[in-house]
Amino acid sequence: MAAGHTRSRTHRAGERRAGRGGGRGRPVCPVIPGAVMGAAPSARDRILESAYDLFSRRGVRAVGIEEVIERAAVAKATLYRHFPSKDTLVLEFLRKREEVWTHGWVESEARKRGVSPEASLLAIFDLFDEWFHRSDFEGCSFVNILLETANLDHPVGRADADHLASIRDVLRALATEAGRRDTDEFTRSFRILMKDSIVQAGEGDVDAAKRAKEMARDLIERYR
Repeated sequence: MAAGHTRSRTHRAGERRAGRGGGRGRPVCPVIPGAVMGAAPSARDRILESAYDLFSRRGVRAVGIEEVIERAAVAKATLYRHFPSKDTLVLEFLRKREEVWTHGWVESEARKRGVSPEASLLAIFDLFDEWFHRSDFEGCSFVNILLETANLDHPVGRADADHLASIRDVLRALATEAGRRDTDEFTRSFRILMKDSIVQAGEGDVDAAKRAKEMARDLIERYR
């Protein structure tokens, strides 16, 4: 789910604080790609790690290729050998973001915490509550980039919309497992609560997830 209405920090990966959720023995949002790339990353991985950090915190338009090159400590020719254009790099960032954020965190952690599919749906807002209280909360990259691009015919805009649809697929699967009726309508409404809570957290309301969770309970009952 988002550029700019975030409380971004420029701390390096190892210096980020886990926030209020970090002391509970559960992983919080894996927004730091260094944990995903493994030790001794290749030049390509360093480029993607640098782009991931910059794009997720500041959006795409505000980040130039030169800044990615400097952060990754590679030559310009090296970057373009692996990513022929900035759009190519953004597309790979979106793919990695879905892997890390959508499936590696939201879906995986919600299923771990929920004792049932219905509980897993509500657990999403517990995850968000921890995320919103982090000092490095960065918002929803997918929503941010969609707003920046504003063109579904553009390769980046189209890919971004597809990655947002992947979130919907995760919710639809949980709703189906929970036996909700009219899962498509339920999922669309549930996503509104998710996305708006992220935007509201970006405005400074760190308790937005708690409010959204109560509305989610009502929504689940409505579609029972």
